[in-house]
Amino acid sequence: MTTINPLAPRHTPLRRTGAALTFGLLLLWSGLAQAALAPDSFSGLAKKVSPAVVWIASTHEQTQQDTSMEMPFKFPEGSPFEEFFRRFRGPGDHNTQPKPSQALGSGFIIDPAGYIVTNNHVIDNAASVQVKLDDDSEYKAIVIGTDPLTDLALLKIEAGRKLPAVSFGDSDKAEVGDWVMAVGNPFGLGGTVTAGIISARGRNIDAGPYDDFLQVDASINKGNSGGPLFNLEGGVIGVNTAIFSPNGGSVGIGFAIPSNLVAPVIAQIQETGQVERGWLGVQIQELTRDIAGAIGVEGTDGALVSEVIPDSPATKAGLKQGDVIRKVNGETVDGPRDLARLIARQPAGSAVELELWREGNSLSVKVVTGEMPARQRLAAADSGMQSNGVFRSETLGADLAAVTPELRAELQLPESVDGVVVTDIDPGPVFDQGLRAGDLIRQVAHEKVTSPAQVDRLVRDATSGGKQAVLLLVNRHGRNLFLGLKPGIA
Repeated sequence: MTTINPLAPRHTPLRRTGAALTFGLLLLWSGLAQAALAPDSFSGLAKKVSPAVVWIASTHEQTQQDTSMEMPFKFPEGSPFEEFFRRFRGPGDHNTQPKPSQALGSGFIIDPAGYIVTNNHVIDNAASVQVKLDDDSEYKAIVIGTDPLTDLALLKIEAGRKLPAVSFGDSDKAEVGDWVMAVGNPFGLGGTVTAGIISARGRNIDAGPYDDFLQVDASINKGNSGGPLFNLEGGVIGVNTAIFSPNGGSVGIGFAIPSNLVAPVIAQIQETGQVERGWLGVQIQELTRDIAGAIGVEGTDGALVSEVIPDSPATKAGLKQGDVIRKVNGETVDGPRDLARLIARQPAGSAVELELWREGNSLSVKVVTGEMPARQRLAAADSGMQSNGVFRSETLGADLAAVTPELRAELQLPESVDGVVVTDIDPGPVFDQGLRAGDLIRQVAHEKVTSPAQVDRLVRDATSGGKQAVLLLVNRHGRNLFLGLKPGIA
């Protein structure tokens, strides 16, 4: 029976009725689509993947002076992260008694033969590592290898049987707003499942040179560290690593290492026991708007080359100071950290094509990467470089900056004079020995300098090498003078 609304016109055109019906069907379809996006339950996914998630207990022979249990990331003094940022260790985090202590974490099996992925900080400096499976069986684990720069580790247990395992998903396909599920061992309680969404991508929390964290609001706490973050298909798209917490518990801000960063690192460790990264041989810094305007480049995408290391792959390829690296193998470089990650992905000996901006022109350069020296991280963003282009040298207790047209004009420096400007200096030994704000450092230990990082490195090398003093040539108000700085400056 059809009921006619007495308040509606009797001669409503049929096409309007059809449109209303169509609109109603669209609303119904939209609602069904939204319902499909939000799962009714995660129980099926939890049953599928939980058997591959393990609990890890690492024993540490702690002494009164042992600092292995301290927060592994060091943040600037006064930073909110210094007080509030905490790793997910379990009971024993702050135990300073000279007796063994235990750190609890999580991990997941990636190979039925017993290979387990976790965070490096869960097992770092551990005297022994014990792994407990979902079926309550326990095994002693051996450490196959670690990578502190990405905070990853690979363990191995001998279970005498094939073990349930999970696979890596594609973290690049994970978008903000996508559902995720975390499984782990919070506070040592055992297997715990929580769900949420990806809140943000590409987070830099100053954990290391390759920060590219997924931020999630799934509840993760101490003990979840090293555990997997799953997409709805059951693929591991992240390794839960850190939280931001003002109260020690979850407040909905967690960070996971994306699987596309994890997978190649773990594959290298599984194959060789270590990680080999490509090396370009440049010091790089952020391309700020001021610097971009000064050198005439549009936008701030890319990484500015502040120094090219002699006899490096970059030198052999013809890279120059002042080049802006915009792309690596066709992938856009957003900034220094992006370049660091892209170069680090390439094993030594890889042919890499760089797209550069140089003096108003775009050009392509092919570079064969070298092996990153043990003492250098030259393809990574310089940890002392601030967003305003000023480099903080703790060695000197001074702020340093490359010579820009503005600084050259302000200090009235001739075009023929190059070096590094001291923009600020702390009261202390270096100030007492004669270095002043406004000085232009031209040489360190008879070597010409062109970047702040180079000055810092040369002074550190000289002082750590046992020299009684390091010689600086500075230009002050147009007059050159030498300064001898004693090793006690560090």
